[in-house]
Amino acid sequence: MATPLSLSQTDSEIVYPDTDGQPMADNTIQFRWITVIHYNLAWLFADNSEVFVAGDLLWYPVENNNKLRQAPDVMVVFGVPKKDRGSYQQWKENNISPQVVFEILSPGNTPKEMNRKLLFYDRYGVEEYYLYDPQKNNLIGWLRSESFLEMVDEMNGLVSPRLGIRFELTAETLTLYHPNERAFADYIGVQQQLEVAENLATVAEEQLRQERRAREIAEERAKKLEQLLREAGIDPDHNR
Repeated sequence: MATPLSLSQTDSEIVYPDTDGQPMADNTIQFRWITVIHYNLAWLFADNSEVFVAGDLLWYPVENNNKLRQAPDVMVVFGVPKKDRGSYQQWKENNISPQVVFEILSPGNTPKEMNRKLLFYDRYGVEEYYLYDPQKNNLIGWLRSESFLEMVDEMNGLVSPRLGIRFELTAETLTLYHPNERAFADYIGVQQQLEVAENLATVAEEQLRQERRAREIAEERAKKLEQLLREAGIDPDHNR
């Protein structure tokens, strides 16, 4: 007689894929903006073990539903450990939803798609949502007001309540500033800053080396002079 299968044997485990098969970016401009925002925010919160910053990571807000998901270009979650994840499964994270998300538009994004994302972020608890179109240099932001996301009237000069960063939008481009007023830098800019710092450190070390050698030479000359004075019968310590 066959043994009936248990419920755990008959029910297959729900899989939450780590990828949706879509590329991270459609072009170099979008990719650059995503990486600049991601890495600058990662640097900003590098010393805070309870802030998680991710780029292009699938977020599943509801358990047992692997179809309901989004992959923000950049998202920031306060109150969860900083660690590697294959996807962000909210029910495993004390049910904390990402508080801040960024989307960088590409020519392939449709209004219908972006409206669907806005509704998703609104429904599942995002507090700040920023949408930037680098081709048109257009920035839109939404901040949570009571129970829904409300569009910001003026983005130029806005300081993010959660991140403390400032948005400056000119006719040419968007610039983001850290709380210390240092502009967000890309990888090349950071490397150049590091090279300048290394060169300055090398110059400073060389100056210290030269100063140390100059002191050593002066001390050697002083000792030789004392020796000559003593040989001449003069006490070099007499008038000290």
